[in-house]
Amino acid sequence: MAFTLRQLQYFVAVAEQGSITRAAQNLSISQSSITEAIKELETDLGVELFERHPRGLHITYNGHQFLRHATKILADVSDARRSFSDEKAVNAGKLHLGVTSLVAGYVLSDLLARYRRAHPGVEISAIEDNGSYLEHLLVGGELDVAVMVISNLRDRMALQAEIIETSPYRLWLPLGHPLVSADIISINDIAKEPLIMLTVDEIEENTGKLLTALGARPHVAFRTRSVEAVRSLVATGAGIALLPDLVYRPWSLEGDRIESRDVSGALPVVQVGMVWRKGSSLPQAARDFVGIAEALRSGRNR
Repeated sequence: MAFTLRQLQYFVAVAEQGSITRAAQNLSISQSSITEAIKELETDLGVELFERHPRGLHITYNGHQFLRHATKILADVSDARRSFSDEKAVNAGKLHLGVTSLVAGYVLSDLLARYRRAHPGVEISAIEDNGSYLEHLLVGGELDVAVMVISNLRDRMALQAEIIETSPYRLWLPLGHPLVSADIISINDIAKEPLIMLTVDEIEENTGKLLTALGARPHVAFRTRSVEAVRSLVATGAGIALLPDLVYRPWSLEGDRIESRDVSGALPVVQVGMVWRKGSSLPQAARDFVGIAEALRSGRNR
């Protein structure tokens, strides 16, 4: 039996939520329906997509690989349906886009792919830089819109922002670390460990403020601008990391497992959003781009 789109939807929901219970709640269906669909999908593919354990589910390496295909299939189907329901004029125009480095690899790629399929005639020029410089370009009218971390947006008087994704901070640990099996992880537990610090898009600043506010003085073992370096260092036991869930992946490039755990306490979140200049008349190409981002956000929230 070939797998169905419904099975793919259920699989993606469980992979994103990390829990059959939460996936069932988001989809408004029974847990048994999701469990049955996942089992049928695993039987059809001949691989295990999730590891079952008392604390919930962990996506396997095969599951992680299949997730990329499943997400693309569902996106293609959504685009195909929209092509018949939308009355599109001939696409034309230009889109001047800005993006911060952290967002480029985790939000923009899917968003831009959807936009290109919907509006192939639009000429897109994009620049990647830090948030403060992108704000400067937006205020100056050199960019139409930027996709960036907006948690610390500086010029809120001149710029308008709309959230498209919210990501909580979580703790990254190597497989076998003592904290992996802890029922509750506190900030004090983290302060005792060597910390791998990511230094892009104000993440280092945010993490430092977070730990200082909670009274913890971390021992920073390594600073890097590379998320992949953070994954490799954590996976091999060089330290732990406290990062937004947005950039979490369960495997390093070397294929080593990385665990992710909640930390007790009221931790901040990272907000990713669309930003443009207040009062400006956005060109049609930019309005279409914002519209696709809003549709993608609505799809995630269903």
